[in-house]
Amino acid sequence: MATLVHCAYSFECLSASFDNRQPLSLALVEELWEQYHTSKQSEDGVAAGASENEEEEEEEEEDDEDADMTDADASALPAARPAAISRLLNRDTSAVSSSSSLQSTQSASSSSRNSQKTGSGADTPASSTSSRTSRSSLFSFTKRRRDKSDAHPLFVTWNTVSRSGYKSLRGCIGTFEPQELEHGLRSYALTSAFEDIRFHPIPPSLLPQLSSHVTLLTNFSPPTKDPLDWTIGTHGLRITFTHHSRRYGSTYLPEVAKEQGWTKDEAMVSLMRKAGWNGSSRDWQKVWREGRGELVRYEGRQVGLGYAEWREWRDWVDGEGVRSKPLN
Repeated sequence: MATLVHCAYSFECLSASFDNRQPLSLALVEELWEQYHTSKQSEDGVAAGASENEEEEEEEEEDDEDADMTDADASALPAARPAAISRLLNRDTSAVSSSSSLQSTQSASSSSRNSQKTGSGADTPASSTSSRTSRSSLFSFTKRRRDKSDAHPLFVTWNTVSRSGYKSLRGCIGTFEPQELEHGLRSYALTSAFEDIRFHPIPPSLLPQLSSHVTLLTNFSPPTKDPLDWTIGTHGLRITFTHHSRRYGSTYLPEVAKEQGWTKDEAMVSLMRKAGWNGSSRDWQKVWREGRGELVRYEGRQVGLGYAEWREWRDWVDGEGVRSKPLN
C-alpha cells in the first residue's frame, strides 16, 4: 500500500529536478521521515509535560506557599535528539550514494515510458549521541536491498490545490508493469509532472500549490467481458475494445468514479471517450459488444501529501545538514 513517504519522495524528486540536484534516495527519505516525526512527537511531549508541570506548580503555590520544592517532572526535561541521524552520518564514507542522476534516469527510462505509460484520472477533480556534519556534506548511503515483492504497478498524480482547498488534476501517469519503487516513483513523478499531454509541464513556480498522490496497484482480476462487473469506490478499471478496426484502451484509478459522482454507465462512457472513442453515449454498450470489449478490475488506495507538510519536513532535513549533490 502506498504511504506518505512515497508522496514525500515524489516531491523530493520533482524539487530536485527544479534545483538541478540529485534527489535523496527513497531509503534515506524513509529514515529521515521517521526521525522527523519521532522528533516532532518528542517535542510535543516535552511541551505538554512542561505545561502540565507549570499548572501543578501554580496550584501548589496557591495551596501552600511554604511547600517544599520538588524535582522537575521528567517529562519536562529536554528530549534527546533523535539518534538515527548520527547512525546515518557515521556510515562508511566509502558507501556508494543511492541517489542517481536525474538525467540518467530520464534517458534510461524514456523508451520504457513510451511503451508503458498511461494517463489516469478525470480532468477535474523515515542509537547514539548524534553529531552534525558540515552543511555542504552529502550523505553517503548504502541502498537498502529490496526484494521482488517490493515491485508494484503504480501511478503518480499531481494536483493543484486552491486557497479554498479545491483540487484540480495537474498530471497523472503510471504503469501496469511492476516497478521497483525507487526507480518507479522517481520516473513517474517526473513523467506525470512534465509529460502528461493533457497539461503544460509543471513549472517551478507551481510547486507550492501542488499535492502529491501515489497509488500502488494490486488485486488484478482476469479479463471480463461484462463492463459493469465492478464496484464504484473499490475498483480501478482498465478497458480495451475495438472500433472500426482500431484498438482502444484506457484506465481510471479506483477513486475516480466515486469522486465524479458517476454511475457505472457514465463511468464507462467517460472511460471509452478517454480512450478516443467519440460516439453517442446511447451506443456504448453496442460498441462494447461488437468491439469485443474486455475489462480488468484492480484495487489500490491513493495516498496524498500537501506541499506545506513536505516543505516542513524538508526544512528539518536541511537543518540536520543533509545536502544533495548537484547534477554534473
